[in-house]
Amino acid sequence: MAAAPALSRRPATLLTPGRIGTLSLPNRIIVTAMGVSLAEPDGTVGRRLIDYHVAQAKGGAGLIVTGVAGVAWPVGAVQPRQTAISDDRFLPGLKRLVDAVHAAGSRIATQLHHGGLVATHSAGEGHPLWAPAYPPPFKGDFPDYFLPEEMAAFAGGSVPQIKILTPEDVALVVRQFVQGGARARKAGFDGVEIHGAHGYLLSSFVSPSTNNRDDEYGGNLAGRARLLLEVVRAVRTEVGPDFPMWVKIDSRELGKANGITLDLAVALAPMVEAAGADAITVSAYHDVGQGKLHSASNIPHEPAAHLEAAAAIRAAVAIPVIASGRVEIDRGDRGLAQGEFDFLAMGRKLLADPDLPAKLAAGRIADIRPCIYCYTCVSTAYLREQVRCAVRSETGYEDLDWTPAKAPGHVVIIGGGPAGMEAARRLDLAGAKVTLIEKSDRLGGTLRFAALAYEPNERLLDWLRHQIGQSRVDVRLKTEATAALIAGLTPDKVIVATGAVRDMPPIPGHDQDFVLSGDDLRGMMLGEDSAAIRRKTSWSARMATKLGAATGATANLELVRKATHAWMPLGKRVVIVGGELVGLELAEFLMERGRAVTIVGEAPKFGGGLLLVRRMRLIAELREHGVAMFPGARDIRIGQKDVAFTASDGTIQAVAADHVVVAMGAHGDSTLADALRAHGHDVVEIGDGTGVTYIEGAMRGAAEAVAAMGR
Repeated sequence: MAAAPALSRRPATLLTPGRIGTLSLPNRIIVTAMGVSLAEPDGTVGRRLIDYHVAQAKGGAGLIVTGVAGVAWPVGAVQPRQTAISDDRFLPGLKRLVDAVHAAGSRIATQLHHGGLVATHSAGEGHPLWAPAYPPPFKGDFPDYFLPEEMAAFAGGSVPQIKILTPEDVALVVRQFVQGGARARKAGFDGVEIHGAHGYLLSSFVSPSTNNRDDEYGGNLAGRARLLLEVVRAVRTEVGPDFPMWVKIDSRELGKANGITLDLAVALAPMVEAAGADAITVSAYHDVGQGKLHSASNIPHEPAAHLEAAAAIRAAVAIPVIASGRVEIDRGDRGLAQGEFDFLAMGRKLLADPDLPAKLAAGRIADIRPCIYCYTCVSTAYLREQVRCAVRSETGYEDLDWTPAKAPGHVVIIGGGPAGMEAARRLDLAGAKVTLIEKSDRLGGTLRFAALAYEPNERLLDWLRHQIGQSRVDVRLKTEATAALIAGLTPDKVIVATGAVRDMPPIPGHDQDFVLSGDDLRGMMLGEDSAAIRRKTSWSARMATKLGAATGATANLELVRKATHAWMPLGKRVVIVGGELVGLELAEFLMERGRAVTIVGEAPKFGGGLLLVRRMRLIAELREHGVAMFPGARDIRIGQKDVAFTASDGTIQAVAADHVVVAMGAHGDSTLADALRAHGHDVVEIGDGTGVTYIEGAMRGAAEAVAAMGR
C-alpha cells in the first residue's frame, strides 16, 4: 500500500486540520460511532437517520462515524433499527446518507460491526450468538437495577444459543467484513472504522477472558488477534491503499477476570498498524455483570477516562490515535497540544449540541448546550428504544418541525424553571414577544437545587440563564402571577410552568420540627425563607443562611457546595423517606458531606426517575459508602428520634435520626392554569406542574408546546 502522509507532531487544537490516511479533515472533532436505532426496521437508511447525521454535518464536525453497520445483519445485531451493510440492497439508502452529509459540508465514515456475544437483539430474533468459545458464566448485579417495566423491555425471549466459530465460520466473518468495506466505498463513504472493541465479535477473540481456544485463533496474543488482523488486512486489500480505514480497540476491560489490559492493548496496536490501519480509536469495555461498570468504560462517568491509555497507545504507533471518553473542550485542546492523541471523538456532547464545533470556531463557547451526563441517551439502548437527549429535544427527532407554524404573538410564561426558560428561549427565537414571570428573586426553580446536588445540572442552569439574558424576553422576577396581572398583559397565549406541588405526605410524625420536606431543605441550602424553615431551624442557622442570601453567596452554587462540606444545618444521622431521583441524589449530596444516611421508601426498587445507567452507578456508589437502603418498606412512621417501618422481609425496623427529609409527595397542580382558563385565556401547561417528569420532561414539554403553536 502507498505510504501514508507523515503525521504532524506540531501542537494542535480541536480546530486544527488533520489527516487520517488520505482523508483531510478541517478539525479534530469526530462524531463517534453510536448505536441510535434510527434506521428503518429492515436495516435500510431512511429519512430519520439522514436528518440526524445532517444536523451533525451542519454543526461543523470534522468527521461523522455512523454507528454499528452490521456486516452480517440480521445476525450480530445489537439493537432494533440498526443500520445494515450486509447486502447490496442497502446501498441506495447508504448512498443517500453519504450524499446528504457531503452536501451539508462534512465527511462521513461508517463503522463495520458484528455484535458477537453482545448481539442480544438478533438473539431475540432467534439467531445464535457468534463466539470464539463458551463465555464465562454470567454473574453480577446488573439485572437488579432494572425497574419492573424496564426489565420487560430488556429481557426479550428465551436464553440465546451460542455458536462457537469453526474455521469455515471465521472465513465467512472475514468475507462479511470485506464485503462491508467494499459496499462502504461503493456508497461513497470517506472511510470505514472496523469495530474491534466493546465485547463484540472481533474483541471477544482478542480478549483472554472470552477466548480460550487452542487452535490458531487462540492461545497467545498473536493467535487471539489473528481474526481481527485478518479482517484488517483483507479489508485493506479490498478497498485499496488510498481508502481510509481504521480500527477501534479496547484499552482495557474493567472488572473482567483475565480481560484485556493496557499492556495487551499497547502490544496489539502496532500489529493493527502493520495490518494496514490508518488510525486507532481507543476505547474500553467492562464486565457487563457489574452494573456500575456500564458507566466506567466506553461511556465513562469519570472525566478524561481514556486519555492516559490513548497516550500510551500513541507512543507505540506512528499512525493517528483517536481518543474518547468524557473529555471537556479545554482538556481536549490540552491533550492535543501535549500530543496525547490526534483526534477527539465526541458522543454525548454532540447529541446535546451538534453545533458545538461551529460554536467553538465562532468563539461562542457560552452558547454550547451542555451535556449533563444524565445517561438518557445511553439508557435508551438498554430498553430497545431510539436515541434521545434530555437537554436537546430534537436529537433523534430531527425529521420533525420544531418551530411554530407562525410567530405566536405575545406569550406570557409563568414560572422561571427549566420548562419556562426553555419555552421562553424557543419562542424568542421564533419571533414572539415573551414575558417571563417568576415569583422568586432568580431564575432556575427546582433546577437550582438539582444543580447543587449534581454539578453537571448547573451547566444547564447556566446555559438557560445565558440564553435568556441574550434574548429579548421580558423577565419579571419577584412577581406573583395573579389573574389581574395576566389580564393586564393581554397575552395571546399563556404557558403555565410553575412546577410541581410538594405536599408533605401524611406519614405519622411528619409534623415534628426535625422533619423536613424537600422544599424545606432546598430553601435552607439556597438562603430562602418560609414559616416552616423559621420553625425548624435554629436562630444561628437562619442567620447564616440569611447572611448568605444577603451577600449573594447562596446564589453561587459552587461556593455553597464547598461551604456545606464544612457546615450544614443538619444532624449527623439523616433518614430520607423516598427512594426516587430526588431522594437518591439528596442521599449522595449528604453522604459526601459526612452524614450517615438511610433511605426508606415504599417502592419495590429504588431509582425511579433516574435513567438506568445513571441509576446503576448512583445506587452502587451509595452502597459503597455505607448508605443503608430499605425499598419495599411499609407502615413508615416517624418517632421522636427515629423512623420505624416494616421492611420488605417483614421485620420491624427502627433507624435513629437527627433529621428526617421527606423526598416524596410531589405532584402536578393545574389550579392556576384552570383559573386562567376560566378568565378566558388560552393556556398551555408544561413541566412538573403536569406531573413530575424532571429535567427531560421539562425541556421536552417546552419544546413540544412551542412547536405545537399555530398548528
